[in-house]
Amino acid sequence: MSEPAPRLRAMFCDHLSIMRGKYLPASKMQDDESRFARPTFSVHYDKDLLIEAPGTMCLQGLPDMALRWKGAEIRQGWEPNTRVVTGDLYGGDGAPLPLCPRGALKRAVAAWEKHGLTPKIGIELEAYAFTRNPDGSLSPYDTPGGVVYGTGNFTDPRRFTDAIWAKAQEIGLPLDLITAEYDTPQYEFTLTFDTAVEHVDTVVLFRQMAREVAWDHGVLLTFLPKPIAGKGGNGMHINLSFTDKDGANALANGPHGDPSNLNALARGCIAGWMQHHKAMAGLIAPNALSYARLQPASLSGYWCNWGGDNRNVTVRVSAEGGKKARLEHRMADATANPYTATATVLQAALLGYTGNYPLQPMETGDGFTSNDAPHGTAATLTEALQDLAADTTLTNAVGADLVANHLYMKHAEVAKTATLEGDALRDWYIWYL
Repeated sequence: MSEPAPRLRAMFCDHLSIMRGKYLPASKMQDDESRFARPTFSVHYDKDLLIEAPGTMCLQGLPDMALRWKGAEIRQGWEPNTRVVTGDLYGGDGAPLPLCPRGALKRAVAAWEKHGLTPKIGIELEAYAFTRNPDGSLSPYDTPGGVVYGTGNFTDPRRFTDAIWAKAQEIGLPLDLITAEYDTPQYEFTLTFDTAVEHVDTVVLFRQMAREVAWDHGVLLTFLPKPIAGKGGNGMHINLSFTDKDGANALANGPHGDPSNLNALARGCIAGWMQHHKAMAGLIAPNALSYARLQPASLSGYWCNWGGDNRNVTVRVSAEGGKKARLEHRMADATANPYTATATVLQAALLGYTGNYPLQPMETGDGFTSNDAPHGTAATLTEALQDLAADTTLTNAVGADLVANHLYMKHAEVAKTATLEGDALRDWYIWYL
């Protein structure tokens, strides 16, 4: 019996950080497109259709948008006889769709390239593992010998992380590491540094692959920011560097990462993040559970502060210098669309660099309580959205239409989850994230 013809799985990451897509025939494995309903951007986790969501044209006939991709960007998939690709979204007039998160990231990259700098990104993902009980309820994955930096079958009895590693290697999704985190059953997955759009493409495909491979092993892998009350949260740490026109690391200022000896580029990026700290939260920590994670003394990016090799600051200057010099922004979680979150980090950094923002003093305390931070993030998603709406400089840089849709959908999310708490709130999200 002959093998079935190969197929293409064309996908995009939507406003809820959910992967949407279609299976298509092999004839689509070239520069091509497929159409989706534009009001996908008004659908919520509970599948309610929000007619008035900005930019979705729900009241103008629910028209199409086109997902377009390049044949050269098609990759080997993780399902049999299936290749995968991500693409950009366009409106019916043929213009780029303002709501497209990948488009927002491309705009951010282009803005930096005007200054002769190419952003390089490395994302670290954290996730918790659950298993499903016969009655349908969820329990944390049982890892009786799990420890921080744990490996082997005491940390992962079902060896689902081995299967994720093997599949990633097989299909060319570059992993730097898999390890267990401090709180079990939590795991970290770090993807190899790359140029911004290419790296985030890898991240969204890896995240989807990891969840599907884990589910094949009876494990529900979730990137929710705080799925277990009383345990640590899940972050999406965004590491940033730049290459200049000669291919050198433009953040480098000596052989070691010295926070007291930063160059103008590094100082500008950090100053931008400090200035727009509260507004950024509304885009990169956009979930009702994000603010259970973003708390003082939680290693989460709560404080508006920065420092050296200190996991209690929001912006960490890596101790590695030279060609490995980088800055780590620690606030985001993976309920944010990774394209939007990375675009936000890049645009806030660019505002600081080009605007010559003053840089506040480096954190001198232990970070559990801050000596030098002027403030933390908002206490709730509602307050974070208010901070975002008020910062028109940042919202215009990221994309006013994208942010308008985001604000509408997230305010609706607040209303939908207002009466939920504990496991009920977690379960409202968990199957999607």
